[in-house]
Amino acid sequence: MKLQRTLIVCGLMVMPLMTSATTKEEDKYDYIPTPVADQKADLIDDDGDGVINARDLCIATPQGSELDNDGCERYLDVSNSLALRILFDNNSTYIKPVFQNQISEMADFLKEYPDTSIEIQGFASIVGNSDKNMVLSQNRAEVVRQAIINNGIAPDRLTIVALAILNPKSSVIQNLPML
Repeated sequence: MKLQRTLIVCGLMVMPLMTSATTKEEDKYDYIPTPVADQKADLIDDDGDGVINARDLCIATPQGSELDNDGCERYLDVSNSLALRILFDNNSTYIKPVFQNQISEMADFLKEYPDTSIEIQGFASIVGNSDKNMVLSQNRAEVVRQAIINNGIAPDRLTIVALAILNPKSSVIQNLPML
């Protein structure tokens, strides 16, 4: 207990010495006005991309673009692909309802990538006359092409190719581009 009282007394004795060291006259300072900022550069961002005009090398950046340090778009190399696999009954060109979703997905894909065009390949089985199979292959590709066109895709973006086996005993495939 005695130790605690001694410490408190010492602390009280030091305080009056510190407060008596300054006077009211010494506490007064001359008024210094708030400094005016001397702005060297224009901090305006006209295209709203977060890069000021003084540093922005690309002044018309599209909203929401990913940018580099100079305010220019970063181009992302993205590869997307989508394939159709539509199966037909023997000697038929009728697209079953189960495959309509694939056609809609392809149309949506082409709408998302408007500079993309596709090639639709039509096939026929090895069974049957090769000339008839070639016509069947072409007709199948054309039916799929028309279904995609009906979903809002321009015809010039869709090319068809008919593929059929010439001889059932041969592995040679005949390629005939059809427009």
